[in-house]
Formats: sequence, C-alpha cells, structure tokens
Amino acid sequence: MPSHRVGTREQWAAAYRQLRIEEKDLTRRNEELARKRQALPWVPVEQEYRFETNDGIKTLTELFDGRSQLLVRHFMHGPKTPAGCAGCTFETDNLVGAVSHLAHRDVTFILASRSPLEVLNAYKARMGWEIEWVSCEDAFDRDFYEIMHVSTPRRPGNMLDVMELMALSAFALEDGVVYHAYSTYDRGTEALNATWQLLDRAPKGRGTHFDGWPRKRDEYGTQ
Repeated sequence: MPSHRVGTREQWAAAYRQLRIEEKDLTRRNEELARKRQALPWVPVEQEYRFETNDGIKTLTELFDGRSQLLVRHFMHGPKTPAGCAGCTFETDNLVGAVSHLAHRDVTFILASRSPLEVLNAYKARMGWEIEWVSCEDAFDRDFYEIMHVSTPRRPGNMLDVMELMALSAFALEDGVVYHAYSTYDRGTEALNATWQLLDRAPKGRGTHFDGWPRKRDEYGTQ
C-alpha cells in the first residue's frame, strides 16, 4: 500500500487549485521582498580590501570586472574548514551555471575564501567549476560577518570567531565608489540552491534525515 494518501483526479484538482492560490501569494510576497531588498540603503565600503586572484592582486573595485554589480559568495574554505565545506560545495554546484547569464545582466559573480589561491584552484579543478574564486584577507570575511552579526539577533556561539560561514554579499559600483548593498547567510542562501527547490517539489520533499548527505559529488561513489 502507498505510504501517502491516495485520491481521485478530481480530489487532486481541488487540492491543487487551493495550493496554486497559496503559491501565487508566495510569488507576490517574494517579489515584494525583492523590491525591499533592492531598496536597502547603499553603504560606501571604506576599507581597502585586497584579493589574490589568478591575474594578480586586485581590489574590491577591480573584482567588478567592468560591471556595476558584484555578488560575492563567501565560501567556507579556510583555516577552520581546510577541506572545504560540503554544504558550500553542494550549493556552488547549483550556482556555477549562472555565471555567464549574470555577466550579461551586468553582474559579476565570484567565490571568496580564506584559503591560499593555489588550494582554491585545486579544489575548483577537482569540482570542474568554471568560476572566479579569489583568496580574501581575513578582514574581508570578518568585517562582513560582523555586519550580518550586528544586524540580526545574536545566535549561539561567537560569529566573529567562526569567520567562515555560508554567506552572500552584494555590492554596487557607481562613480568609482563601491557600496555594500545586501548580505545574507546560512538559510538565507537556501533559495539560491536549485536542488533544495527541486526537492521541495518532489513527492517526498527534503526528508528529515541528512546523515551523509549532501556530499561532494565525487564522494557519493556508485550509490
């Protein structure tokens, strides 16, 4: 016997009509949140951050690569996560395909981590990713984690000690000035991950047990 409730096509259609109303309400709410997110005040970035890239040392301004918008995915790869975060890897698998599309909407998208550049390059090659991944100063992660920390209720532990966290920061470049526009972390990045969205639409959803999942793609084996 199926473990889930079984019904007729008519029962399904009636339930689906109600669900569609709620899904449309959620779509409108998400559009409203996007407008509010984009309406946040821009804050000038006064610190002169330096990043190690495959083209030499660059400033935050130079990371825009000629565009006016920059999305930086803070990736947990550094002194506290020297093997690279499985969750960040899982999410990045879902993001790399967006790089060229974003570039044609005036947005540069990169990864930034605290590990040395050669370590990040090796990991990127292992994963088969085509994306710019830069090595950042400790101050870059610390400062933007602090911004998120003071802007939200205190969570257990000391975020400033962690300094490696799933996060996304958005910047704008206008008249030669870099502005911080938005940041989010932990489950705030969840909507970026297409796999979660697909699981939410699968018959059994995300499930409740996550031992050994997600893994890095090359660690699943044949199962």
